Amino acid sequence: MTDTEQTSHQASQAQATEAQVSEAQALADLVIYESILAAAQKIEGAVLGTPCLPAPRLSELTGAEVFVKYENMQVTGAFKERGALVKLLSLSEKERARGVIAVSAGNHAQGVAYHASRLGIKATIVMPALTPFVKISATRGFGAEVVLVGDTLAEAKAEADRLAEAHGYVWVHPYDDVEVIRGQGTIALEMLAAQPDLDMLVVPVGGGGLIAGMAVAAKAIKPQIEVIGVETVLYPGMWGALYNKEVRCEGATIAEGIAVRDIGLITQEVIKRTVDDILLVKESTLEQAINAYLTLQRTIAEGAGAAGLAAMLSDRERFVGKRVGLVLCGGNIDPRLLSKIVVRELARDGRVVSIRIDTPDKPGVLGEIAMTIGNMQGNVVDVAHHRLFLNVPAKGATLDVTFEAFTAQHGTDIVQALREKGYTVKHLDVAQAVG
Repeated sequence: MTDTEQTSHQASQAQATEAQVSEAQALADLVIYESILAAAQKIEGAVLGTPCLPAPRLSELTGAEVFVKYENMQVTGAFKERGALVKLLSLSEKERARGVIAVSAGNHAQGVAYHASRLGIKATIVMPALTPFVKISATRGFGAEVVLVGDTLAEAKAEADRLAEAHGYVWVHPYDDVEVIRGQGTIALEMLAAQPDLDMLVVPVGGGGLIAGMAVAAKAIKPQIEVIGVETVLYPGMWGALYNKEVRCEGATIAEGIAVRDIGLITQEVIKRTVDDILLVKESTLEQAINAYLTLQRTIAEGAGAAGLAAMLSDRERFVGKRVGLVLCGGNIDPRLLSKIVVRELARDGRVVSIRIDTPDKPGVLGEIAMTIGNMQGNVVDVAHHRLFLNVPAKGATLDVTFEAFTAQHGTDIVQALREKGYTVKHLDVAQAVG
């Protein structure tokens, strides 16, 4: 992390001149309900009208009546293609001939690449080198030229600026563009058409394009509806702007799709006028939400896509008894990361238990331990036998065992049974045990 990346939100926004702020305010005035309706007509048939369905198991989990908008069903796996397509359709023939350029950690990249290819427009996408491979591969698969530069979006943006200047490419901004904001707003039109009685929309926030467009559309249709944004505690840029707080945006997050430091100027203006609140969520709660979507809804959510549900899990009382619409805005998560999250959640629930047992180094001990666990219907999934640890007696050994249990209490009962047989048992962090 460079010193540049660790600058505060206020310091970053201070770079905006009065003229830029004034221009942003004027452009924000152009994001109106009628323009979002027009955007919906433009993309009809080219972007999937995804379902917005009741989620009874999430309702049981949160105490609210939950409805999920499945934007992870889009061709590119995320909502971003809505705004990208509206922007591309707004270009003149001369602009299309020049080609377009975008900076993205993945979902915007895929949206631009897919629809630019459909429309016969050359697309160059600059991505940070640390972008998950699944998103890099997908973007190339949709026909774009991908350039990998730097560790951060800021470094990728600098390279994109250079390429745009050198080749005359037209910018397709991921969020701070009137056409893009209008495109994202079409999600709210569909949600309220499907579920007109919603009390709240809970929307992930990165640069602000999604929530800005949705808030304008939703408030026009139903002025009393609450629109709540969600950011991670590591990247609270829009929260800082909304409440005039100095914040720092830094750190590794599983919600890289909303890990935005330099939030939009246009989106800020729209959000200040239309959004009711922004909540901040922790990484552990994002993991819980990703796991809940997978195990309860049988659908895949990336970190950003799960942010709305994470907010409901973080502040349950805020939502209890309300009819809440969640935007599952993307499902492009690295399968390896998803598998790690599932195991970690099993450990948090006490259904995967890792223990260290001090044993005498003699035949039959491993068998007795395995038999004890098996007789109680536990399932051993990993064993590591250590004889050379210096803190273990020369005639002793240490055994690390990871096993599955039906419930946390079941796991506790198995550990107690081992202790009753005379073994010294200590609990391990599952990450330490599994890898």
